[in-house]
Amino acid sequence: MSALAKVLTAPSSEENRRFQRVRVDVLGRFMLSDRREYPCQVIDMSPGGAAIVAPVVGRLGERVIAYLDHVGRIEGMIVRVTETGFSMTIEASLRKRDKLADQLTWLANRQILGLPEDRRHERIIPRNPFTTITTPLGEKVPIRVIDMSLSGAAIGGADDLKPGDIVQISRCMARVVRRLERGVAVEFSNQQPIETIVALAAELGADLKVDLPRTPLI
Repeated sequence: MSALAKVLTAPSSEENRRFQRVRVDVLGRFMLSDRREYPCQVIDMSPGGAAIVAPVVGRLGERVIAYLDHVGRIEGMIVRVTETGFSMTIEASLRKRDKLADQLTWLANRQILGLPEDRRHERIIPRNPFTTITTPLGEKVPIRVIDMSLSGAAIGGADDLKPGDIVQISRCMARVVRRLERGVAVEFSNQQPIETIVALAAELGADLKVDLPRTPLI
């Protein structure tokens, strides 16, 4: 196990936690007991818990299942409610915790070194660019998709969005990554089936030319 991974799994008496957390910036989605899915952003995490920014907050003790970029599926319960979201435990086997420690090591190193995402694809200009976006406040705003690819899009019309905001375009979850002269650039979450992005492209008249898998993604 790497040095950082060992730190991640070390006890933290100062915070009264079983694990020391590290700051991350990870998109995902989560499900509460009502079985509805909501977008989320993890801002710090350890193999034993996570702090989550979300538009909807459950009850203390409520079960949570989350699907996170670069991490996968985690589950646990809400142990703290904040103004912007909640903190949850992560219930996992020792083997799963070791895997989480390695994943967090990679995420921490990527952010410290400023490494870019690996997803870079050709951008296509849609023929029918008008659709709606769901803002962090749950409002639906009409927008124009300037161009898009499998990894993200440039959109115009949502002037109040800022970098870091989590939004939804049709059924695609995305995060605003920077302001543009005519709008904002968003990056799609990679914790969603590629068919969802392709379906959005089809709605907009943008042929992304991708070979879809013959069997459903799990």
